[in-house]
Order: sequence, then structure tokens, then C-alpha cells
Amino acid sequence: MRNRSSGDVRVLGKDPERSRSLIYKLGILPQDFSFIYNSTPIEALNFYKGTLRASSDVDEILEMVELSDKSSTPFQKLSGGQKQKLGLALSLVNDPEILFLDEPTSGLDPRARRNIWNVIKTLKEKGKSILLTTHYLEEAELLADRVAIMNKGKIIDSGKPMEIVERHHEVDNLIIRGDGQVEELLRTGGYNFQRDGSYIKVSLKSIRDATEIINYLYERKAAFEDFTIKRESLEDVFVRMVGEIEEDEAQ
Repeated sequence: MRNRSSGDVRVLGKDPERSRSLIYKLGILPQDFSFIYNSTPIEALNFYKGTLRASSDVDEILEMVELSDKSSTPFQKLSGGQKQKLGLALSLVNDPEILFLDEPTSGLDPRARRNIWNVIKTLKEKGKSILLTTHYLEEAELLADRVAIMNKGKIIDSGKPMEIVERHHEVDNLIIRGDGQVEELLRTGGYNFQRDGSYIKVSLKSIRDATEIINYLYERKAAFEDFTIKRESLEDVFVRMVGEIEEDEAQ
């Protein structure tokens, strides 16, 4: 454990620099997790169980992280997603009160990432407190009850994901796949839109305006294939917030 350079922190009401017993109450998955190449998941878990003097059920943990069928597979033969699952499993051996997960899905393919998400959701349902660090804003929006957005080491906003979006979002859009006739009708109707490839993006003052626009097009027998409403995401808001900060700093 490294000593802090400055500041003050409390974890479960204790100073981690002075209370070494906290190690038995925390679970940690570092970003660049690795393990002994020839060790299997069952061996790794039993090793951690003995080291931490834990009473956890190793088979139950393997089942939770969906690694039961790989319990005897050497670490080097596991896929990237399975290695991350093993790291997550090891962080659970001591039945921690708080889990620190640092970029648990970094570098994983979409399927492996979603598998890790499912495990995290299961842990949440079991009442675990999880501090998740991620660069995937979609991940934060999906999994987190509360989010703290950081830029250059400083928190620039925090709250529930939808609260942050509502505070900073600018406009929602109706996305229509249509031809020039649709464009002409939208222009005649006074709607603000722009062409984006085969799609037309119509700016909405309110989500309710989408119904008005679609009815308007139907009544005039406009030929369009499909449509969807695109609400701004946490990622959209983050990009704008950071951009505004950088512009202010440049002035």
C-alpha cells in the first residue's frame, strides 16, 4: 500500500494508511490484472482464500462470475474476458464490503464487456457497494446509481446519470430515414433539420414534438422508412462539458 502524497481520505470510516485491517474488508480489481500463467482459477481462488483467511465458497464465486467451466484452465489459456472475470472473482474471495473496480472492461470485445456487466449487476443485487472507474460512458450510464465526472483530476459534476444529462443536455433529435420529399415537407413545415447521410436529423424543442412531426408527415403521405428519437447520452454531455472547459482555459 502506497502512502498518500497529500489530502485526507476515509474508507469505511477509517484511514487506510493507518488501518491495515481494511484489506480484509475491501475487494480490488486493478486495470492491468494478471496472474501466474500456469495457475488455474480454482487454484488462484484457493490461494487467495488461504492468504486472506476467508471462509467463502470458491465454487459459488466461480459460478457467479461464470467461470465454473474454466476452473481448471491455466491462466494463459483464458480469453481476455475470462481473465477479467478471474480478477473479479479474486476480489470477492473475502466477501468485501466495498469493491474497487478499475477499468474492468477495458480492451474487451462487446460480448465479453456485457458479460462483466452482468456480473456487476448481480453483485449490486446482492447489496455490494462498488466504486467503478471507467472511460466507457455507456457503461457508467447503465451500471451506476451515481456518477462523478472527472477532467484533469478534478470532479466537474456528479449525481445520478439522468440528473447530469438533464442539467447539461441541449437538444433531442428525431432521426428519420427518408428522401428529398421528407426534407421538403420539413422545410415547408418550418422544422429545423439537417441531412446526415441517408438520415435526416430534426431538432426537437420537446420530446412531444416528435409525435407532431411524424403525424405531420403521415398526413402528407411522406415516404420514409423508419424513425427513432435520439436523446443525448451521458457521453454526449461529457464531451460538451470537457470541450467548454478547454475552450475557457484557452481564452
